[in-house]
Amino acid sequence: MVCFVSSLRRRRTIIHMSSAAHRMKVLSLYKQLLRESQKFSSYNFRNYALRRIRDAFREGKALTDSTKIQSEVDYASKNLDIIKRQALISQMFRADKLVIEK
Repeated sequence: MVCFVSSLRRRRTIIHMSSAAHRMKVLSLYKQLLRESQKFSSYNFRNYALRRIRDAFREGKALTDSTKIQSEVDYASKNLDIIKRQALISQMFRADKLVIEK
């Protein structure tokens, strides 16, 4: 009985540590996405990206399945690469600022 209880405690600790690792990775990814989306030169693209990132992470907040969480993290990583590329392109081809930005 004692061995079983200590085994459960270890398993809970391992699960807690892995969830903490997931949490840190997700937070880091969230911050990177927000930072990169700030680099869009277009006001509309910048606000759209920020809104979509916040909404997607709010929806994913309730996820508990580790495989689903991992697939969402992978999807967000791919989107981070896309945002980096598009932000770079938008900086190369700048347009005049909108009235709302001035």
